[in-house]
Amino acid sequence: MKQCKLATACAVVFGMLVIAPSASAWAPAATAPVHPGVQTRTAGAQCTSNFVFSDGTNVYIGQAAHCSGTGGNTATDGCTSGSLPIGTKVDVTGASKQGTLVYNSWLTMQGLHEGNADTCAFNDLALVQLDPSDVGKVNPSVPGFGGPTGVAEAPSNTGDTVYTYGNSELRGGVTKLSPKQGTVVQPEGNGWSRDVYTVTPGIPGDSGSGFLDANGAAIGVLSTVQIAPLAGSNGVGDLAREIAYMQAHSAFGAVNVVPGTQPFNGDLLSAIGSA
Repeated sequence: MKQCKLATACAVVFGMLVIAPSASAWAPAATAPVHPGVQTRTAGAQCTSNFVFSDGTNVYIGQAAHCSGTGGNTATDGCTSGSLPIGTKVDVTGASKQGTLVYNSWLTMQGLHEGNADTCAFNDLALVQLDPSDVGKVNPSVPGFGGPTGVAEAPSNTGDTVYTYGNSELRGGVTKLSPKQGTVVQPEGNGWSRDVYTVTPGIPGDSGSGFLDANGAAIGVLSTVQIAPLAGSNGVGDLAREIAYMQAHSAFGAVNVVPGTQPFNGDLLSAIGSA
C-alpha cells in the first residue's frame, strides 16, 4: 500500500505549568480563538490540530507526530523516520505565543525501540503545550459539530459514519470545505488505523485533523492520503490506541481528551460552513 503524509512541510518541548480551567471556565465556543481544528505550524509545516487535551493542570492541543518529521512526505514509519527534537516551538493559530511540542509518538517509539510494525506505521500523535497566557482563549468543542463526547475505539465496519474538520491553507480560506462527513472503508494495521472516504478527501495541511464517530466520540487522527489501492481515501489512526500508548510509555500518563462544552450534532454541517 502506497501512502504519503499530509503535512505541507514539516516537530516537539518541555515545560510550563498551566492551570487548566474547569468546564465552566473555558472560553465561549462561538468566540474562542483556539479550538480543535485550528492550524498549527512546526518549522514551516502547516497541519491541523485535532482535540484539546489536559492532565488537569496543563493544557495541550493535539497534532500528528509526522508534522515534525524531517524525512519528507513519503517517510511514514514512525520508528525509522526522522523528527525534530522535543522542545521545538509550534505556531498555533489563535494563540498569542508559540506553543511547545512536548510529546511525539515517533520519538517515543524510537526511544523504546518499538518492534511492532503496525504500531510503527500508524501511531501518529503529538501534543503541543500551550503557553499559560493562552489557556483562557481555548474551547475544546469541535467547530459546528460540537463534542467530543469522550474517546472511543474507531468504528471498523464498512459504511460506519465519521465526521471531521480539516483546515488546510490550500483551501484558501473557504471554510465551507472544512467540515466533512465520511464513511469507514476498512480497518488497517490490526486495529491501528482505518481507511476512510469523506465527501472531499483530506488534503496536504489537513494532517492531524480529528475524527468523531456517530456518537460524537473522538476516534481518530488524520495521518495519510492513500495513493493505492484506495486512491482518494485517508488513513486515520485509532486515537484510543495512540492515547493508551502515550499514557503507558511517556510522562503524559494523566493526559486525555477534554470533552467539548457544546453538545454533539452530526447534522450541523451547514452551521460549520458558515462559522
